[in-house]
Amino acid sequence: MPYTLPPLPYDYNALEPYIDEQTMRIHHDLHHQAYVNGLNAALEGLAKARQSGDFAAVQQLSRLVAFHGGGHYNHTVFWEIMGPAGKTGGGEPTGALRAQIDADFGSFDAFRKHFSAASAAVEGSGWGVLAWHPAAQALSIQTMMNQQNLTVIGSQPILMIDVWEHAYYLKYQNKRPAYIEAWWNVVNWSAVAARLADAKK
Repeated sequence: MPYTLPPLPYDYNALEPYIDEQTMRIHHDLHHQAYVNGLNAALEGLAKARQSGDFAAVQQLSRLVAFHGGGHYNHTVFWEIMGPAGKTGGGEPTGALRAQIDADFGSFDAFRKHFSAASAAVEGSGWGVLAWHPAAQALSIQTMMNQQNLTVIGSQPILMIDVWEHAYYLKYQNKRPAYIEAWWNVVNWSAVAARLADAKK
Protein backbone atom coordinates (compact mmCIF):
# COMPACT_ATOMS: atom_id res chain seq x y z
CA MET A 1 0.00 0.00 0.00
CA PRO A 2 1.28 3.52 -0.75
CA TYR A 3 2.53 5.55 2.18
CA THR A 4 0.36 8.49 3.22
CA LEU A 5 0.96 11.76 5.03
CA PRO A 6 -0.01 11.41 8.70
CA PRO A 7 -2.04 14.30 10.12
CA LEU A 8 -0.47 16.58 12.68
CA PRO A 9 -1.44 15.56 16.24
CA TYR A 10 -2.30 19.21 17.02
CA ASP A 11 -3.35 22.39 15.20
CA TYR A 12 -0.93 24.19 12.90
CA ASN A 13 -0.71 27.10 15.34
CA ALA A 14 -0.40 24.95 18.47
CA LEU A 15 3.37 25.43 18.80
CA GLU A 16 3.23 29.24 18.66
CA PRO A 17 5.14 31.37 19.47
CA TYR A 18 8.09 28.97 19.25
CA ILE A 19 7.26 27.47 15.85
CA ASP A 20 4.96 29.60 13.74
CA GLU A 21 1.81 28.45 11.95
CA GLN A 22 3.02 29.30 8.45
CA THR A 23 6.17 27.23 8.90
CA MET A 24 4.14 24.30 10.20
CA ARG A 25 1.77 24.41 7.22
CA ILE A 26 4.58 24.55 4.67
CA HIS A 27 6.72 22.02 6.53
CA HIS A 28 3.99 19.42 7.04
CA ASP A 29 1.75 19.87 4.01
CA LEU A 30 4.45 20.50 1.39
CA HIS A 31 7.83 19.22 2.56
CA HIS A 32 6.63 16.07 4.34
CA GLN A 33 4.17 15.32 1.54
CA ALA A 34 7.02 15.55 -0.98
CA TYR A 35 8.93 12.87 0.93
CA VAL A 36 5.87 10.62 0.97
CA ASN A 37 5.43 11.11 -2.78
CA GLY A 38 9.12 10.48 -3.45
CA LEU A 39 9.12 7.31 -1.36
CA ASN A 40 6.06 5.91 -3.13
CA ALA A 41 7.52 6.73 -6.56
CA ALA A 42 10.84 5.06 -5.74
CA LEU A 43 9.13 1.94 -4.39
CA GLU A 44 6.96 1.79 -7.51
CA GLY A 45 10.09 2.02 -9.65
CA LEU A 46 11.69 -0.87 -7.78
CA ALA A 47 8.53 -2.97 -8.17
CA LYS A 48 8.59 -2.36 -11.93
CA ALA A 49 12.26 -3.30 -12.04
CA ARG A 50 11.54 -6.61 -10.32
CA GLN A 51 8.71 -7.36 -12.71
CA SER A 52 10.70 -6.54 -15.85
CA GLY A 53 14.06 -7.83 -14.70
CA ASP A 54 15.65 -4.52 -15.65
CA PHE A 55 17.71 -3.43 -12.67
CA ALA A 56 19.78 -0.75 -14.38
CA ALA A 57 18.29 1.95 -12.15
CA VAL A 58 18.31 -0.06 -8.92
CA GLN A 59 21.19 1.91 -7.36
CA GLN A 60 19.49 5.27 -7.90
CA LEU A 61 16.07 3.97 -6.83
CA SER A 62 17.51 2.42 -3.66
CA ARG A 63 19.17 5.73 -2.82
CA LEU A 64 15.83 7.50 -3.29
CA VAL A 65 14.06 4.99 -1.03
CA ALA A 66 16.65 5.70 1.69
CA PHE A 67 16.39 9.48 1.29
CA HIS A 68 12.63 9.84 0.98
CA GLY A 69 11.94 7.01 3.43
CA GLY A 70 14.17 8.77 5.94
CA GLY A 71 12.38 12.05 5.31
CA HIS A 72 8.99 10.44 5.89
CA TYR A 73 10.06 8.60 9.04
CA ASN A 74 12.00 11.50 10.54
CA HIS A 75 9.17 13.96 10.11
CA THR A 76 6.62 11.52 11.52
CA VAL A 77 8.74 11.23 14.68
CA PHE A 78 9.32 15.01 14.74
CA TRP A 79 5.59 15.83 14.82
CA GLU A 80 4.93 13.19 17.48
CA ILE A 81 7.57 14.35 19.96
CA MET A 82 6.31 17.94 20.08
CA GLY A 83 3.30 19.53 21.76
CA PRO A 84 1.89 22.88 22.85
CA ALA A 85 4.09 24.66 25.38
CA GLY A 86 2.74 24.54 28.91
CA LYS A 87 0.45 21.63 28.07
CA THR A 88 2.22 18.60 26.62
CA GLY A 89 5.36 20.48 25.60
CA GLY A 90 8.26 21.88 27.58
CA GLY A 91 9.70 21.29 31.03
CA GLU A 92 12.02 18.39 31.77
CA PRO A 93 11.70 14.62 31.50
CA THR A 94 10.87 12.50 34.52
CA GLY A 95 10.82 8.84 35.48
CA ALA A 96 12.74 6.21 33.53
CA LEU A 97 13.64 8.62 30.72
CA ARG A 98 15.19 11.10 33.15
CA ALA A 99 17.08 8.32 34.91
CA GLN A 100 18.49 7.07 31.59
CA ILE A 101 19.54 10.57 30.53
CA ASP A 102 21.22 11.16 33.87
CA ALA A 103 23.00 7.80 33.64
CA ASP A 104 24.25 8.30 30.09
CA PHE A 105 25.02 12.04 30.11
CA GLY A 106 25.58 12.94 33.76
CA SER A 107 22.61 15.30 34.06
CA PHE A 108 19.74 16.70 32.05
CA ASP A 109 21.52 20.03 31.77
CA ALA A 110 24.63 18.36 30.33
CA PHE A 111 22.47 16.38 27.90
CA ARG A 112 20.57 19.46 26.75
CA LYS A 113 23.76 21.45 26.13
CA HIS A 114 25.34 18.52 24.26
CA PHE A 115 22.22 17.93 22.12
CA SER A 116 21.84 21.64 21.32
CA ALA A 117 25.50 22.01 20.36
CA ALA A 118 25.44 18.90 18.18
CA SER A 119 22.26 19.99 16.42
CA ALA A 120 23.54 23.50 15.83
CA ALA A 121 26.77 22.10 14.36
CA VAL A 122 25.09 19.95 11.69
CA GLU A 123 26.79 20.85 8.43
CA GLY A 124 24.24 21.90 5.84
CA SER A 125 20.90 20.12 6.19
CA GLY A 126 20.09 17.40 8.67
CA TRP A 127 18.87 16.42 12.12
CA GLY A 128 19.90 16.23 15.75
CA VAL A 129 19.01 12.80 17.13
CA LEU A 130 18.77 11.20 20.54
CA ALA A 131 18.69 7.46 20.00
CA TRP A 132 18.58 4.25 22.01
CA HIS A 133 20.99 1.54 20.90
CA PRO A 134 19.90 -1.92 22.08
CA ALA A 135 23.39 -3.43 21.72
CA ALA A 136 24.96 -0.72 23.87
CA GLN A 137 21.91 -0.46 26.17
CA ALA A 138 22.47 3.29 26.20
CA LEU A 139 21.30 6.56 24.72
CA SER A 140 23.54 8.45 22.31
CA ILE A 141 23.40 11.84 20.62
CA GLN A 142 23.95 11.64 16.89
CA THR A 143 23.81 14.04 13.97
CA MET A 144 22.23 13.07 10.66
CA MET A 145 23.18 14.54 7.31
CA ASN A 146 20.19 15.04 5.01
CA GLN A 147 17.57 12.43 6.00
CA GLN A 148 19.62 9.28 6.49
CA ASN A 149 23.42 9.66 6.52
CA LEU A 150 25.89 9.40 9.44
CA THR A 151 23.60 7.59 11.89
CA VAL A 152 24.64 4.49 13.83
CA ILE A 153 23.17 1.26 12.47
CA GLY A 154 20.70 -0.30 14.91
CA SER A 155 19.90 2.98 16.67
CA GLN A 156 16.26 3.75 17.43
CA PRO A 157 15.52 7.50 17.47
CA ILE A 158 13.44 8.70 20.39
CA LEU A 159 13.95 12.47 20.01
CA MET A 160 14.69 14.36 16.79
CA ILE A 161 15.02 18.00 15.81
CA ASP A 162 14.85 19.05 12.18
CA VAL A 163 17.60 21.55 11.42
CA TRP A 164 17.00 21.84 7.70
CA GLU A 165 16.46 25.54 6.99
CA HIS A 166 12.84 24.96 5.96
CA ALA A 167 12.10 24.02 9.59
CA TYR A 168 12.94 27.45 10.98
CA TYR A 169 13.94 30.02 8.37
CA LEU A 170 10.68 31.99 8.17
CA LYS A 171 10.86 32.89 11.86
CA TYR A 172 14.52 32.56 12.79
CA GLN A 173 16.30 33.22 9.45
CA ASN A 174 19.90 31.98 9.83
CA LYS A 175 19.76 31.86 13.64
CA ARG A 176 19.69 28.09 14.05
CA PRO A 177 20.81 28.15 17.72
CA ALA A 178 17.90 30.48 18.57
CA TYR A 179 15.47 28.05 16.93
CA ILE A 180 16.94 25.12 18.86
CA GLU A 181 16.69 27.02 22.14
CA ALA A 182 13.03 27.85 21.44
CA TRP A 183 12.28 24.27 20.36
CA TRP A 184 12.92 22.90 23.86
CA ASN A 185 9.69 24.63 24.92
CA VAL A 186 7.62 22.31 22.73
CA VAL A 187 9.33 18.96 23.36
CA ASN A 188 6.73 16.44 24.53
CA TRP A 189 8.71 14.43 27.06
CA SER A 190 5.87 11.98 27.63
CA ALA A 191 6.00 11.02 23.95
CA VAL A 192 9.78 10.71 24.11
CA ALA A 193 9.51 8.49 27.21
CA ALA A 194 7.01 6.27 25.42
CA ARG A 195 9.39 5.89 22.49
CA LEU A 196 12.22 4.92 24.84
CA ALA A 197 10.02 2.34 26.56
CA ASP A 198 9.08 0.85 23.18
CA ALA A 199 12.71 0.82 22.05
CA LYS A 200 13.75 -1.09 25.15
CA LYS A 201 11.18 -3.86 24.61
